[in-house]
Formats: sequence, C-alpha cells, structure tokens
Amino acid sequence: MRPWNFSAGPSALPLAVLEQAAAEMTDWHGSGMSVMEMSHRGAEFMQIRDEAEQDLRDLLKVPDEFAVLFMQGGAQAQNAIVPMNLLGLAEAGQADYVVSGSWSKKSFQEAQRYGDVALAANSDQATRINGQEQAALTWFPEPSTWTIRPTASYVHVCANETIGGVEFNDWKALGVPLVVDASSNIFSRPIDFNTVDMVYAGAQKNAGPAGLTLVIIRKTLLGAASDQCPSAFNYEIVAKHDSMFNTPPTYAIYMAGLMFKWLKTQGGVEGIEKANIAKAQLFYDYLDNSTFYRNTVEKSVRSRMNIPFLLANPDLDKQFLTEAGQAGLLQLKGHKSVGGMRASIYNALPLEAVQALIAFMQDFEVRHG
Repeated sequence: MRPWNFSAGPSALPLAVLEQAAAEMTDWHGSGMSVMEMSHRGAEFMQIRDEAEQDLRDLLKVPDEFAVLFMQGGAQAQNAIVPMNLLGLAEAGQADYVVSGSWSKKSFQEAQRYGDVALAANSDQATRINGQEQAALTWFPEPSTWTIRPTASYVHVCANETIGGVEFNDWKALGVPLVVDASSNIFSRPIDFNTVDMVYAGAQKNAGPAGLTLVIIRKTLLGAASDQCPSAFNYEIVAKHDSMFNTPPTYAIYMAGLMFKWLKTQGGVEGIEKANIAKAQLFYDYLDNSTFYRNTVEKSVRSRMNIPFLLANPDLDKQFLTEAGQAGLLQLKGHKSVGGMRASIYNALPLEAVQALIAFMQDFEVRHG
C-alpha cells in the first residue's frame, strides 16, 4: 500500500491516473510516441487537448460564453497577467482586491505594479466574530463590508487560502466583474458562473501536475490587454489560437485530461464534493473534540481542502512529523509562515487517508499527551 500524501501542492494524484500514465508513457494509444514526444499541432495531441477541454467544460458546466485557456506560469504569474489583461476594461484602470491570506496578499501586491489597485477588504488583522477573538488571516471578510469602486475594472478574490485554511465560495453579483483564484479548490465543488466572470487555477492541487494553469474567462472580458502585455499572456490571443499560440505544456494537459476523466468516474464535481464534505467533517469533528490538537480558523469559512492544526505542545511538532512519516503519513508540516501542521485533503485523497491520520493522531496523543 502506498503512503498517504497530504502535500499542499504539488499534491497527490489518484493511483489509477498514475498507473494509466505509466502504461501509456512510451506509446500513447498505438501512436508509437509518448505524449511528451508528440508535436503539439499533431492530430494525436489535438485529440488530447480537445477532450481535456470538453471534459473540463462538462465537469464544471462552463457556459459557452466562457473561453477555456491552457496557460503556463502558474497562478503566481496570473498575479501579473490578470491586471495586464483586465485593468483596461474600464477607463479608470482600477481594480479592487480582497486580502484573506498569504496568496491573495501576493496577488494584491503584484497587481499594484500595473495600475490603481486598492483593497476592497482585508482580514490581515485580528477581529471578533460571534464573541470570539479571531487572529489575522483566520477569517474571511463578509462581502457586505467590501469597499468596491463602481469604476473598478474587476474585483479579485482567492476562493481558498492554502496556507491559512480559509475558504469562501458564496459569491454574489458585485456590479463589476469578479475574478477568482481557485487554485486549491477547483473541481472540489461546483462553480456558479452566473456570479463569476473569470476563474484561474494552478493545476497542481486538484487538476494534475505542476506546469499547467487553467483560465476560464467570460469572452466579453477579452480584448482589453495593455500594450505591454506579452502576446503569449494576452488572453484574447491565447483564446483565438485555442491555447496554441506557443507550445503549450503538453504533458501537463494530458495529465489534467486523465484527472478530468477520473473525476467523471467519481460522480463528477457533485460526487467528489460529497466525498470532500465527509472527509473534512470527520477531521474537523475530531479536532473540535480534542484538547491535544486544535484548528483556529473561524468555523464558517474552514477549508475543505487544507486543514491546518496545532499541537497543544509545539515542542512535540518535530516528533509528530517524524512518527507520522514512519506511519506512512507524508508532508504534514505546516507552512513555514504559520508553523504547526497542515493536512491537505484534495480530491485524490480518499476518506481512508483521513481515517488513517486520525488513528495515528489518537495513538500519538496516548503516547505523548
């Protein structure tokens, strides 16, 4: 049995997907070529690309008025690519950003290099919610409190903060286009494209290996790129060339396509959401009933994907990680900026992985509590 990999990304892939990729490594469907060797404009790869896009559209129910782009550079590159493409949507050249964690803070800081970019809301300070003290970046600002300029070209939010374990997806119409970084929760739950105008995501959490960035954008947002925007990062150009303006990340697209087909076998996004709810609920219930471990995120915005937790005695952190590794529970160390532990339970990890982690944690507490 393979160890359980709780990495925050690049993250675990389903064994069935890895085995299929291995079986097709040297010869894809009798072509005599590995996918890594194919011409990106050949009939074989075009079939792979077209099927991947159609499966993505099927899974997320993407309307026809949205373009699907396969890009490179990761979600961090989108921190620059988004403002270069979208600030020109309105004459003022403005955008408003919601900061709810480390990744949205990076997005906000990068976007400021390209225009008039302001904070719509910021959870980077302590507050009180329902009478409870909440530390900075462990809560999400209520949309009713956001300051949105009517002249802004767009509002940017991060749907799930991988480091802090904060997730929010209850989007409403804002009066200006909404851009969502869904890197760590895409394909884990449905997306209402009536309320979202652009979604982007690095693939390496729930959609395959690192190297591919997914962009789903309303077509009416195309065509506003600045003159300084590189052609390969211009959404309109990429869309016009069906993501083939330059050589795309072919193998990463192939792997994403395998992931999409695997998701369909799991009941699609709706089916995997039920599994994700069950996994997260089981783990949070355990943490909430423990005095040895705790999660500090405000309950209404706890992530289903990334669950940070602390030991009552931080001196035991190193011992916990050592013994967890010996038990086949990998990559549980929390991000260096917050410390503690973090269990990332993306789509590829089954309920059995969470059960194994809880069993280990119970045993660790008995021996070290």
